[in-house]
Amino acid sequence: MVRAVILVKSPKKLISARLRKINKITESFAVSGQFDAVAVIDVKELSEIKYVTTEIQKIPGVERTETMVEVS
Repeated sequence: MVRAVILVKSPKKLISARLRKINKITESFAVSGQFDAVAVIDVKELSEIKYVTTEIQKIPGVERTETMVEVS
């Protein structure tokens, strides 16, 4: 299992609620700072992360994302 955190820049309100509708996102919440929301994902393979980030970037108003993969 691979866990990753995706930071999302989007001035749209309720972006974290929209993120929760995407398959593989287990948690999302609004944050303050450079980014507006965080999405936590759990996938079976590293290659699936690209699918999830692509789905996030399709949401209207999403300006950019940054992904961090958990290492252990």
